[in-house]
Amino acid sequence: MAQYRLAEGLYILPTPAGAYYSVSGPELEPSRRLLRALIRQPKSHLLTSTNLRTWTGDSVGDAGLELLYHAQSLGWVEGHPEQQIAPTGALEDVLPRLLPSLSSSGKALLADSQGFYVDSQGFPHETAEELSAASADLASLHERHHKLLRNNLGLWTSAWALVDAAGNSQIGFWPLYIGAQRFVLIIGGVPRLNNPALTHLIWSLNMRYDE
Repeated sequence: MAQYRLAEGLYILPTPAGAYYSVSGPELEPSRRLLRALIRQPKSHLLTSTNLRTWTGDSVGDAGLELLYHAQSLGWVEGHPEQQIAPTGALEDVLPRLLPSLSSSGKALLADSQGFYVDSQGFPHETAEELSAASADLASLHERHHKLLRNNLGLWTSAWALVDAAGNSQIGFWPLYIGAQRFVLIIGGVPRLNNPALTHLIWSLNMRYDE
């Protein structure tokens, strides 16, 4: 059996890739539960055996350590020497600071499940409204065809994009499942999802909606 040892003195937090995976689907499998537990509090926590057992629900054995190692090997978690703090303030104040960083063009918006936008940066008002409505239609389309996409094609992503001839995204739609809510992150231009702003965005939404 592999031997694991926790790194001491580090505050653990999901990477942007881990934060996205934690909310990319509604199914709460073990890795997703762990990642969500890490960004459900206003501050990051030290990586300790006691905390790990709380996050994973593993009271005995090495299951929790194996799960953490799995997440680390996929680049979903990282340790910080200093405690990290969730973005503070109301969403209407936080989102304008985070959304532009997620797009090469500075165009991004967050829509709710009803097809209305929560906040939009870089898009004209009318465009933002239409894109938000389109995101609700895409969610319905995906739901109708998810058996084909998952069972037949093995595609577990629920994100959709319009691409150019080279396959580069011109506009993309990324569903985010936060608690009982579903949001859609809509990005114009080349997405920049490997950005700490994505972790902070998902962290902020978790703090408000994941009860």
